Amino acid sequence: MPNCQSFSRRRLLVAGSAAIALLSTPALAHAYPPGERDNGSATVTAAASKYEPVKISVPAPTGPNRIGTTELHLVDHTRQRELMVSVWYPARRDADGPTAKYMPEKTSAAVNPALSKLLGTRDPVFGFALSDTHARVGVPAQLGRHPVVLFSPGYQLSRFYNTALVEELASRGYVVVTMDHTHEGPVEFPGGRFVPGSEIQEPTAEQLESLIGTRVADTRFVLDQLTLLSRGRNPDADGRKLPRGLRQALDIHSVGMFGFSAGGHTAANAMYADGRIRAGVNLDGTLAYDPEKNMLGAAAVHGLDRPFLLFGSDTTQRTRPDAEYYDKSWASWWKAQRGWKLNLQLPGSYQFGFTDYQFFWYDVVFGLIHDEDIANQVQANTTGIVDRSRAMLAQRTYLTAFFDQTLRDHPQPLLENQSPDFPEISFVR
Repeated sequence: MPNCQSFSRRRLLVAGSAAIALLSTPALAHAYPPGERDNGSATVTAAASKYEPVKISVPAPTGPNRIGTTELHLVDHTRQRELMVSVWYPARRDADGPTAKYMPEKTSAAVNPALSKLLGTRDPVFGFALSDTHARVGVPAQLGRHPVVLFSPGYQLSRFYNTALVEELASRGYVVVTMDHTHEGPVEFPGGRFVPGSEIQEPTAEQLESLIGTRVADTRFVLDQLTLLSRGRNPDADGRKLPRGLRQALDIHSVGMFGFSAGGHTAANAMYADGRIRAGVNLDGTLAYDPEKNMLGAAAVHGLDRPFLLFGSDTTQRTRPDAEYYDKSWASWWKAQRGWKLNLQLPGSYQFGFTDYQFFWYDVVFGLIHDEDIANQVQANTTGIVDRSRAMLAQRTYLTAFFDQTLRDHPQPLLENQSPDFPEISFVR
């Protein structure tokens, strides 16, 4: 499961995860004390058993608003390119409709083999298409205009893998638009048409530069289409009916963006290219195409003149050049940045701790073998040793605070200094 944050970091994750083939016989080769990382050799013996897909449980959002969701099929004729996006929005209090599933069936089928293989089974045990979110499909949008936040996923990842953070923002009064970047990750289009993702596990610097450029163009096109939507046009290529009130809900003059890994790089470069994006967040993504060759992205070289937040795991740091996981692109960006800036860190975390991986590995493993200790160990091997509930709460709280301050002009003391309420979070000065 590659991700263009840094491929040495990707291998760190895979090495930790690939060692946990663990179904059927719940007998660990060896365990490690609570609060310590496994060295990657703990296993559980696998057996030839048949396993049914396990539903995952998305943590409930904490905001006051109900959530609606819909999807848009967008066609960029100038680039001969199709995109699928999901729109998550505050819904009216009396809104009622079918509950949105976590992921479409064909997308779930596409991502299941690699994930299930890490657990030592050929069965598709991740029941994404069976799992509920907290959103209702197509229900009327809440009255009033709401800031718009764009989201870009990691390389080869689906737009659905950060649903927990997306739903939190929607529950807090934001319209969140999540994008799939076609031909990178798997995408299911209307009518069941399916386009698989890239099979290139480790893109070259040149390939990475090209795909980030494509992502930035995707972002700007999506923003164009949202602008048309706010003016009363339906940008859906199939002319499908849109939720009532969605057009009026978009405050297209108050737009932010966040992304995970390669999506974080996309957010930074999209801000550099497009002044309509007022603020952005990078969740643990390098801003380089190849730091060894000094191939840095535009945002890393030139900085930005608007607010931007770096939010990193243990596998990214910018202050100690001689230490492990030093990211030259983060250091370059920090020096060049002209607008407001902040660097937060979540010690004890791996990169994928900034996605829904932080809860669904536990859900699936516990659902299969009903052993809490093993489920916790798998979760730690995958996303880090930070308590998953606290990690989720911290990410949701700081992300909301950032956009409240930058898009709503509500100053947030939480962003000024380390908070005793969140000892998990470090401010990197």
